[in-house]
Amino acid sequence: MITTQKFNQNTWINIKLDAADTDKSELKKVYTDYEIDEEVIAYSLDENERPHLDYDKATGVFVLIYNAPNPNKVDNHYETVPMTFIVKDSHLITVTHPHSEHLYEKMLKKLVITPDSSIFEFLFDSLFWITDQFFPDIESMNDARQNVNLKLRQKTSKENLLALSDLEIGVVFYVAAAKQNAVLLEQIRTHAIYKEFSDDEKESLDDATIEAKQLVEMTQLTSQILQQLSSSYNNVLNNDLNDRMKLLTMLSILLTIPTIVTGFFGMNMPLPLEHNALGTIIVISISLILWALLYYRLRRLLK
Repeated sequence: MITTQKFNQNTWINIKLDAADTDKSELKKVYTDYEIDEEVIAYSLDENERPHLDYDKATGVFVLIYNAPNPNKVDNHYETVPMTFIVKDSHLITVTHPHSEHLYEKMLKKLVITPDSSIFEFLFDSLFWITDQFFPDIESMNDARQNVNLKLRQKTSKENLLALSDLEIGVVFYVAAAKQNAVLLEQIRTHAIYKEFSDDEKESLDDATIEAKQLVEMTQLTSQILQQLSSSYNNVLNNDLNDRMKLLTMLSILLTIPTIVTGFFGMNMPLPLEHNALGTIIVISISLILWALLYYRLRRLLK
């Protein structure tokens, strides 16, 4: 489905791709009408495309693919989706997938507030806003981390450890996405088109870049905290395992004492105390004394 919005003598065309639209005919038609390279079609169709920037000075086509947060969790963790922005003359073309179509609605509300924006001001303001959408998810991760931490302090269960693992996976996706977005915005300054930007457009780009760098710092901090938390609980589990192994080792050694003593007196040959009425009690007493001495010694060694 294609929707068109006019603003400040510019045209914003949004192409909403549906899973049912297998041939992507609408997308290809728009790209053909505006003489956009077929390679860009492949970029737009790929829901796993990484952020990157292309600018063809000859045709004036500016292509930017940016990471955006996926509103729906995948396998209990957060992920990102790419969103395509193409500028050609006075036209801005955006391509949204089912997981990124919510961004179009919010960008539309943003445009209503600032209808006099230039095409690149609107683009950079949109990137700023998309970056800002990561922060609630990061805060949600931090809240979930605190809850998982409290549960793990009470019981280091498999369920709680898997919840911690899901948080770590989600943060890894966000750290990578934040870094890629920040690098992408910095790359815009190295292209020839940057010289054509107005002061307001450069200011909007600066704002988006600062926000992207802040997101990088926040995601990295969250990632480091989760890694430290995971490492701490790994150490706790290892210590628990060592304690259990010590206990089992001590028990296995102590259990050999009665076996050795009773086995000795059970041999079919003349032995001391063989005809003594208290022989059984004496044998048991010897076993208990040796057991107690060995237990005392092992406790000191295994502390």
